[in-house]
Amino acid sequence: MTSADYRAVEAAILARAGESLIDPTLDRMHSVTELLGHPQAGFATIHITGTNGKTSTARMIEALLRERQLRVGRYTSPHLETMRERIVIDGEPISEEQFVEVYADVQPFVDMVDAQNDVPMSFFEVLTTMAFAAFADAPVDVAVIEVGLGGVWDATNVIDSQVSVITPISIDHTEYLPDTLEGIAEEKSGIIKPDSVAVLAQQPVPAAETILHHVAEVGARVAREGIEFGVAQSELAVGGQQLSLKGLHGTYEDILLPLFGQHQASNASVALAAVEAFAVPAEGDAQLDQELVSAALAEVRTPGRLEVLRRSPTMLVDAAHNPAGMAATVASLEDAFGFRRLVGVVAIMSDKDVVGILEPLEPVLASVVVTRNSSPRSVGPTELAGVAADVFGPDRVYVAERLDDAIDQAVTLAEDTDEFGGNGIIITGSVVTAGDARHLLGGE
Repeated sequence: MTSADYRAVEAAILARAGESLIDPTLDRMHSVTELLGHPQAGFATIHITGTNGKTSTARMIEALLRERQLRVGRYTSPHLETMRERIVIDGEPISEEQFVEVYADVQPFVDMVDAQNDVPMSFFEVLTTMAFAAFADAPVDVAVIEVGLGGVWDATNVIDSQVSVITPISIDHTEYLPDTLEGIAEEKSGIIKPDSVAVLAQQPVPAAETILHHVAEVGARVAREGIEFGVAQSELAVGGQQLSLKGLHGTYEDILLPLFGQHQASNASVALAAVEAFAVPAEGDAQLDQELVSAALAEVRTPGRLEVLRRSPTMLVDAAHNPAGMAATVASLEDAFGFRRLVGVVAIMSDKDVVGILEPLEPVLASVVVTRNSSPRSVGPTELAGVAADVFGPDRVYVAERLDDAIDQAVTLAEDTDEFGGNGIIITGSVVTAGDARHLLGGE
């Protein structure tokens, strides 16, 4: 097996309909998993949906499960730099060789399903099938499965999960999903199965009411952040924050979480409740071991989420790509970093709420360099500059055609001040932007 073989498989998958192009049916997924012998039934699952925080929460759940000596698979999206990041076993993305082997295993069955349907399997459906097959072959004890988009019709929703998690909901992807909180919540609550446990992050009232109605309809049980569990206390600490978490079955003190922001503390509480709910059928109403929780969460890393890539000046990368996500990022910047001067590098996808993403940044950025990322869906720099000028004023907006040039310009702007120290750069606006920046700057 060569790297060329891996690149050929990547190209074959990328040639399919993109993951945001939804043909609302699970028929193809049911067909391909039936042909494969239902690999997704070979392991327990925790299913995650929501608008923001899904991947960070998935990583925390994975860490807690692995600390319990379970073999864990994690399937998340989108990826930052390589497709292999989406399919993780034992804490590591599968290798190029494994990726090619799994694709070869499922390809004949994918081809059969393609031949039986007017619409071929999509990029995301094929990767989801590969994840199920890889996890069954490993085999894993439990898989943490993140929804790609929505819930009811998402390719992942052929699993029958014991625990379903819904992270905070806001309005996003309105070209594919409803444009109201109630409609989005109804779509996402479709992952909650009868006799399961629904673990809910704090939600806007309309979303919470919709989800709870679905929970009652299907006969699930519910655990709500702020009621059954939550963050009891959080304090800024070196490299992150010190937490006290109220779980479903006890309180966990002096938890070091090496991540910034109240939203990450909330994600940690949700992850803890999900693992507690998952453990209950086997162990009863028992509190998890305090040392286990501390050790697991102390090791959590979330690449591309307020990740510090360089110092002097401090250079952060963040994958916020919708207004709610950017508002959480800005709140974390203000709470955890003492920047006296902060410069932004921003590239945003054309199908996003560009103004809504830029507006939270206006109070905290001294200036902003707008550019494009590697995706063909990226807003052109000139167009983005016009929008940014309305938000920031034209004197604070700079334009660069390429991300590397934008970063160089931001460094100059961050250092062009009489102030000593306290200067920073944040590169943000899209998951693709974050991934491109990590590639350029050598993120782990």
